[in-house]
Amino acid sequence: MEIMLASASPRRRELLALTGWHFSVCASPIPESAHPGEAPQELAKRLALAKAESARNSCPDTAMILAADTMVIHKGAILGKPADDVEAAAMLQGLRAEQHEVITAIAIQGEDGASTLELCESKVPMRDYQDEEIQTYVEGGSPLDKAGAYGIQDPDFTPVDPDAFHDCFANVMGLPLCHLVRAMQRLGHDTPEDVPARCMQFTGYQCTIYPEVLRGER
Repeated sequence: MEIMLASASPRRRELLALTGWHFSVCASPIPESAHPGEAPQELAKRLALAKAESARNSCPDTAMILAADTMVIHKGAILGKPADDVEAAAMLQGLRAEQHEVITAIAIQGEDGASTLELCESKVPMRDYQDEEIQTYVEGGSPLDKAGAYGIQDPDFTPVDPDAFHDCFANVMGLPLCHLVRAMQRLGHDTPEDVPARCMQFTGYQCTIYPEVLRGER
């Protein structure tokens, strides 16, 4: 089985590689504006489906397309990628010592055009980092290609409170692997690897929720 990943995200490529499935990459950009009154969950699902459909139309033929859309939501507002260092610093200051949500929708489209969807939602508590830490992190350039201006995996900043976070680490990176595994299993495709074990080894995060996710309980 060959998967076409409809995403230019290097983090999604790293995570998908942990599954052992063979894949190639072909991203096809789409407009990402919200419809009036559209809930973030519905927006994420619509965009994931649109990305899969766009890749189907513009990328090389493949049996399966995988697309995803991740959103950072704080106090009802969707935080995209910051436009510049000033906006990145403002986002990080707003998130500091507070909890927000990260939502990822996964769309898998088969050769016949039929799609299956998964939605993962994680609560993300941020630690009370200092202004000097924000400045150093922003000057390093990492926040500019990340929604919410941070990466949970960035070791030099570690913005998330590790003692208070109890959700899906891979979701906050952009691809909730256990949700992907259960979606693929519904389509009759088992992974050749122990995905929870590989994910925990890769991230260094000891996940406690993966059995519930794989059983479809959350």
